[in-house]
Amino acid sequence: MTLPLQIAGIFEKFQPVILEEWLQDLKARMVRVDADQESQLRQQCAQFLRVLQQGAASGQLNDIEAREWDEARAFLSELSHQRARQGSTPSETAVFVFSIKQPLFARLRTEFADQPEQLAGATWSISTLLDALGLFTVEVYQKSRDQIIVRQQQELLELSTPVVKLWQNVLALPLIGTLDSNRTQVVMESLLQRIIETSAAIAIIDITGVPTVDTLVAQHLLKTVAAARLMGADCIISGIRPQIAQTIVHLGVNLEDVITKATLADAFLVALQRTGSTITTQQREHA
Repeated sequence: MTLPLQIAGIFEKFQPVILEEWLQDLKARMVRVDADQESQLRQQCAQFLRVLQQGAASGQLNDIEAREWDEARAFLSELSHQRARQGSTPSETAVFVFSIKQPLFARLRTEFADQPEQLAGATWSISTLLDALGLFTVEVYQKSRDQIIVRQQQELLELSTPVVKLWQNVLALPLIGTLDSNRTQVVMESLLQRIIETSAAIAIIDITGVPTVDTLVAQHLLKTVAAARLMGADCIISGIRPQIAQTIVHLGVNLEDVITKATLADAFLVALQRTGSTITTQQREHA
């Protein structure tokens, strides 16, 4: 019998013992485990033992990328995605794979007690296999975490760039913080979408909360203005403080085609005039 088949036989023969010892070790590492968590963990351990046995029985122990290990990789990928969503650490995720070594090696020592060469070969093969599967788990986990972080950053950008309807046909986009390329893209998409939804004719981009305006920021603003014009809406940039005005002039940025105002209120008045709206103050009569 080949070594892989012997190892597969050990998995099958000692599956209940390995499962219980492995499960106890995992539970000891966790702060608190309720009944549902223990049940889920038991199912995961049992499933991993099953795919390990199947992979070993195929005779392929040296290459986890082989098709014989497709089911094992699929299981670990789903596990890693789940752990990443739950906020587990990379080490906590990897321990799921690595901690099976102790109960498994104990069974190997029992089976190959009188065969030191077989014991050494089996231990090395299993250790190398589990190391590869553990590293695969960490890699998938890290990719999942990166995707979650990118998605969260995207959501934060969308939340930080609200497009507000101030009046009929008038939108306002207050910007706070640094305006970089990624955020500019979100700003542009949010503004254009709202222009389509509301058929707005005027969009006020307020940069009062933007700490500094350099050449890159100015270019981003001009791109947003140009995109809005293509959708049929004119833009007014408000929040032009004296320091920002001096910086724009010093940088040589051409904003001649764009209406700029010092405050959002001033920009709103211009927007009302251009849309043909007026605001009147009603004075109360005193008896």
